Amino acid sequence: MTHDEKFSVNKTDEEWRAVLSPAQYQVLRQHGTEPRGASPLNHEKRGGTFACAGCGTPLFSSDAKYESGTGWPSFYAPIQDAVATTTDRTYGMTRVEVHCHSCGGHLGHLFEDGPAPTGQRYCMNGAAMKFQEKA
Repeated sequence: MTHDEKFSVNKTDEEWRAVLSPAQYQVLRQHGTEPRGASPLNHEKRGGTFACAGCGTPLFSSDAKYESGTGWPSFYAPIQDAVATTTDRTYGMTRVEVHCHSCGGHLGHLFEDGPAPTGQRYCMNGAAMKFQEKA
């Protein structure tokens, strides 16, 4: 993803590379996927907020996190207005991509096989987020 004026947080490719780790850059800016089970956030159980690793926007409350068994951090709902979605037609399939509403960073995908109350599963890359423990 390149510099894009439709987001409130904009950086050049060079600026993103300077502030993100290689794994974060690959996921957030190049629409990558971390290996299944690779993220320590998959096992994070403390109360708090999962924020965008790129711009710090709060994305998901720990209250909406659940164990999906997929190997990636999963949530049944985002914080209001924190994420946006687009259609992803890569790899010969159609999926719903989830990205940060503020910087456009790729977070993961949305599936309709989650638990109540929404029935949705926001399957996120841990490299795209940072955890902020509730004080």
